[in-house]
Amino acid sequence: MSTIRVSDDVKERLRDLKRDDESFNDLLDRLSRSEKDVEEIAQSLGAINDGTLGERMEEANDELNESLERRTEK
Repeated sequence: MSTIRVSDDVKERLRDLKRDDESFNDLLDRLSRSEKDVEEIAQSLGAINDGTLGERMEEANDELNESLERRTEK
């Protein structure tokens, strides 16, 4: 286990970001993974984008909306 020194201002900002059920260690782990995860997702989207990604997303959105409409009609 290590100690990390932060200013009171930084600690307050971290406290605001921290979820009720997580420790500061959990928070820092989540925040440090988030950026890398987003980069990996962006890279994978670029790899699968054959020029129709936007069209496929719109189709998926339409299907979801239709499904929700059917469920709420009952």
